Amino acid sequence: MIILLTQSDVVWRLAIAAVLGAVLGLDRSLTGKHAGMRTFALVAMGSCLFVIVGTLSAVDLSRYFASVNPVQIASNVVVAIGFLGIGLTVFRGDHPVELTTAAGLWVAAGIGMATGFGFWEAAAVATVLGVLVFSFLAKVERALSARLGIKHEE
Repeated sequence: MIILLTQSDVVWRLAIAAVLGAVLGLDRSLTGKHAGMRTFALVAMGSCLFVIVGTLSAVDLSRYFASVNPVQIASNVVVAIGFLGIGLTVFRGDHPVELTTAAGLWVAAGIGMATGFGFWEAAAVATVLGVLVFSFLAKVERALSARLGIKHEE
């Protein structure tokens, strides 16, 4: 099976990944976190681009190398985003902060990869669920903390 992506397909996938990433990062922007809409959009779009380049080059290089696998590029994106998340958390004082933002960046990378591979529904559902986790579960945590008398830290 040969995967053919037109320039239009590539543009749409990159644009959709950027929009979905920005939507996911909106809550982070509104709550004043260091990584917001722009960062999330760039992570999703970059992940999408790596997947597209990996997929297209795998098709092109398969004439010469039988074992070219675009999933290997995707797995390296996961590792790289993990390092980005570590940078967000470890160097922020005595206790880890921005862990939720780092986890969100990981989800944004997954959304970008899903979009790059053409899994639109998975990318859209992950975006909606991510927004719900950021906004709805934050309210649930605060309400439960207040009800139980536990000091809530972001």
